Amino acid sequence: MSDHQNLLAEQRRALILDEVRRRGGVRVNELTRRLNVSDMTIRRDLDVLARQGAVAKVHGGAVPVAETSSHEPGFEAKSALELGAKEEIARAAARMVAPGSAIALSGGTTTFALAGQLLDVPDLTVVTNSVRVADVFHTAQQVAAAREGRRGTATVVLTGGVRTPSDSLVGPVADQAIGSLHFDVLFLGVHGISVEAGLSTPNLAEAETNRRLMRSARRVVVVADHTKWGTVGLGSFGRLDEVDTVVTDGGLSDETRAEMAEHLPGLVVAGEEE
Repeated sequence: MSDHQNLLAEQRRALILDEVRRRGGVRVNELTRRLNVSDMTIRRDLDVLARQGAVAKVHGGAVPVAETSSHEPGFEAKSALELGAKEEIARAAARMVAPGSAIALSGGTTTFALAGQLLDVPDLTVVTNSVRVADVFHTAQQVAAAREGRRGTATVVLTGGVRTPSDSLVGPVADQAIGSLHFDVLFLGVHGISVEAGLSTPNLAEAETNRRLMRSARRVVVVADHTKWGTVGLGSFGRLDEVDTVVTDGGLSDETRAEMAEHLPGLVVAGEEE
């Protein structure tokens, strides 16, 4: 490799390291698009950075070296990942919501995107353990009141509980509140989803709260972009056969798509709905 090529590789790895530290994690497919190089090149770069102790490799990408499957990035760091995919998933999931229904939205950046798509659904009751999701509806109600002299139509029930780094409310208070409620559909965000581990999260308290949400729902819809498939967090909270539908995006490989279709009762790929 020439000195010029060495310099390019060093610059590329410096950019990757900066992204890992700034955003709390990177995905291989994002880096290939941004840096206009092959998957193999990015994976070699990550191998080098991992050997140097600068990053820790995870399924599909890398995180800061101190982070493990028990690490939970903050909301802002996770919001920066797969923005387009999350918006596509949110639009597809919103079409599943009927006026006048009672739904639940778990914490997560994809459910946050979904909340923004539901503001015009009339007579909706929303149960959520996400401070961010609740803020979406609260802000919309304030705007509606200021413009039209009336309150918005959504009724929001915030569970209470202990706040996680991703602004979800979890723990015994949240679990007790959720246990007394019943809703038509739960839209559930996940850290990871796989055949072996099912649905998982880095936060053990959040795992228990998610279990309570699933028990209180007549129908469970997981909203997860393609990078979540094969990722495993510290705590599992649900099996794949407990999920009615997964809504994901078109970034799935053919192999992954076939595996998901084989193990999931229902699979919706945003943008490809019939």
